Amino acid sequence: MKFIKTYISPLFISNRFFAVLSVCTALFLISFFLNKFDAFAYLFFIAFIILCLIDYIFLFQKKDGIFAKRLMAERFSNGDENMINIYFENKYAISVLLEVIDEVPNQFQRRDVLFHIRLFPNEQKYLQYYLRPVKRGVYQFGYVRVFVQSSINFFKRRFTLDDETNVSVYPSYLQLRKYQLMAISNRLSETGVKKIRRFGHSMEFEQIKEYVQGDDYRTLNWLATARRGQLMVNTYSDEKSQQIYCVIDKGRVMKMPFEELSLLDYSINASLVLSNVALMKQDKAGIITFAENIGSFLKADKKALQMQSVLETLYNQKTRYLESDYEKLYSLLKTKVTQRSLIVLFTNFESLGSMRRQLPYLKKIASQHLLVTVFFENTELDEVLAAPASTSEEIYTKTITEQFVWEKKQIVKELNRFGIMAILTAPKNLTVNTLNKYLEIKARNLI
Repeated sequence: MKFIKTYISPLFISNRFFAVLSVCTALFLISFFLNKFDAFAYLFFIAFIILCLIDYIFLFQKKDGIFAKRLMAERFSNGDENMINIYFENKYAISVLLEVIDEVPNQFQRRDVLFHIRLFPNEQKYLQYYLRPVKRGVYQFGYVRVFVQSSINFFKRRFTLDDETNVSVYPSYLQLRKYQLMAISNRLSETGVKKIRRFGHSMEFEQIKEYVQGDDYRTLNWLATARRGQLMVNTYSDEKSQQIYCVIDKGRVMKMPFEELSLLDYSINASLVLSNVALMKQDKAGIITFAENIGSFLKADKKALQMQSVLETLYNQKTRYLESDYEKLYSLLKTKVTQRSLIVLFTNFESLGSMRRQLPYLKKIASQHLLVTVFFENTELDEVLAAPASTSEEIYTKTITEQFVWEKKQIVKELNRFGIMAILTAPKNLTVNTLNKYLEIKARNLI
């Protein structure tokens, strides 16, 4: 266990101390006019002094009366609730009440990470809470500040525990693990991933085996059946080692936030899950990012450490503020990706005009690869459409909003007209809809 530094500051005076001191002052003022209160005022004051001494001795009798340590993952998952535990140990021989302030990174802009815990003598306890980062990068936790008070509660003693800690926020690996576990246990349908019927078989023969209940009778091998005297079937495996590239637009159109997470981060999280599922399907996964210039290029592969390479590549991506250059993307794909591949392009077209400017390059990419273009619904427009319109301004706003929504749907139709698959999705449904399209493509043997 790492050595934990403990910094001790002088005592703090509580509100109760000042309240009782005010009562003492009032009693002495009354005794100034009524002499019979003299004895009572002095006794009350002496009792107050004795209690102050007892409280001070209780709190400062041990140098390390409280031990605390923050326990958390070495890295956080972007867009997910990440658990933080704080371990406490009371080394006092008395029951104490703790007021705990955890200095969370300033990126969260939270000033409410304050907890109250009661610990009995020599008791150990865990405190648990969650933080949801919405940006990738390095976050710095400060100290754990613990204010200790006894049952008398005249004074508080502050302990400054644990060291400052840096934690890196990566693309949503918690989401990745969730889909991976569901895929292994055949529970993907719980998240909306559809079971898609496979059309025929791939041409890759695997083996002949004995028939068991549930096997497709159309795969019966009659020659082997006659030879063995029992039903035998052919088994086939998916065509493997197909290349899957997640291409992420980092231009200004991907800066827009939904539920505090940018479109770029939604795309990065979906790319991480899709790459993992592709590798589980024995396909090769790769990553391309671009804006006004090409950002990162991770060649599609299925080696053991490919997912780690994907994670590290996606970790460093940031939104640019210029228009993306699709001509450079086409040139890169033409020179670096020579094998026909599935290209999943994450971008955002806000209008027909913006899509038509890039359409010539999209058509060229689609002529060499299977291109799936993924772009986003503006879910904040739903509230405008649902609200009643009574004034001229509201009617005008609603009409313009309907025009935006209509254009998004027209973009899908126009892309399909040129043989380009398109997914129009709400940001929160991006991962599920992208996975469904990938599984559909695999089932139909389109690549």
